Amino acid sequence: MKVMATFAGNYPYKGVKIVIAMAAAAVLTRAIRPQFRNPRLSSATSSHFLIHDRRSFSSYLVAPKELSEALKKNPPSKIATTPRTVALCGTWFLPNDGRNGLQTFREKRIPNARFFDLDKVIDKRSPYPHMLPSASDFATAMSSLGIRRDDTVVVYDSHEMGLFSAPRVAWTLRVFGHPAVHILNNFKLWVDEGYPTESGEFWDVDTCAYPIPELEASNVVEFEEIKELAKDYNKEGAEGVQILDARSNGRWKGTDPEPRPGLSSGHMPGSISMPMTELLDPGIDPQRPIITSCGTGVTAAVIDAALVEAGYGDESKRRLYDGSWTEFAQRVKPSDSLIIKQA
Repeated sequence: MKVMATFAGNYPYKGVKIVIAMAAAAVLTRAIRPQFRNPRLSSATSSHFLIHDRRSFSSYLVAPKELSEALKKNPPSKIATTPRTVALCGTWFLPNDGRNGLQTFREKRIPNARFFDLDKVIDKRSPYPHMLPSASDFATAMSSLGIRRDDTVVVYDSHEMGLFSAPRVAWTLRVFGHPAVHILNNFKLWVDEGYPTESGEFWDVDTCAYPIPELEASNVVEFEEIKELAKDYNKEGAEGVQILDARSNGRWKGTDPEPRPGLSSGHMPGSISMPMTELLDPGIDPQRPIITSCGTGVTAAVIDAALVEAGYGDESKRRLYDGSWTEFAQRVKPSDSLIIKQA
């Protein structure tokens, strides 16, 4: 039996339709080793988060028509006293792209949408890009966007992107426990189907007191654990965690350069190349734990979103490596022999 989830969107450079076809899921039976969890992450969040704490739509992915109807019924009005539907733009571009997410947002957006800046809502103390912000910084960002805890948030990308960085924004909201988060499938279709857009400076929002959440630490993988998993690969008795890498196959093989100057390409021992443009089942076992990774933790969330939509595997055993390849390649030592290249 195959489960099919279709992302009818365009990759920013090739316009490729993103499709995932995966075997029907069985429940995972093995827990992730707790000794690798970072003590600085909240221990109070040991229970795994669920996508649909409050089901506002029937699916994690939302069609343009569904969003349009929801915005009409529950608009993001400043005076609304009931839960609202809020469109949130998460457009981001690779550092060698030349385009700017905020400028793209100003040029064309869903009316009354807000903009989540992936380059600013981060851990500013970290030398690695896009690391998760602190809980207080996340709450500050949500407050400044005028997003309330009980709002249903639908995240989307630019018209050109289709689906690219929106899943990372959605994942960030989910991992900080926002109850109702979805992804628009997608803004290109929204525009092509004639739904309204606006441009120019965006409207002022009333800030709100978004409560400081607790990070769902059990769903975030950090360097120390990923390094141990890489070192233990193929050893007798090693845990069978599957590391799915969303970067292009050339970057994974080490034959193409990384977009960040001076950063080695290649891959972690045992990782599986699963480019976000080719989300076809590469032999992933639903009965084993899954860790998604990419360059900086952005497109890893595309794989995560596809797995969610396909209902593949046990969600409580699926995690994302926050620092991803950019952190891994800079922190491992040559003597570790943990950067693999293939001809």
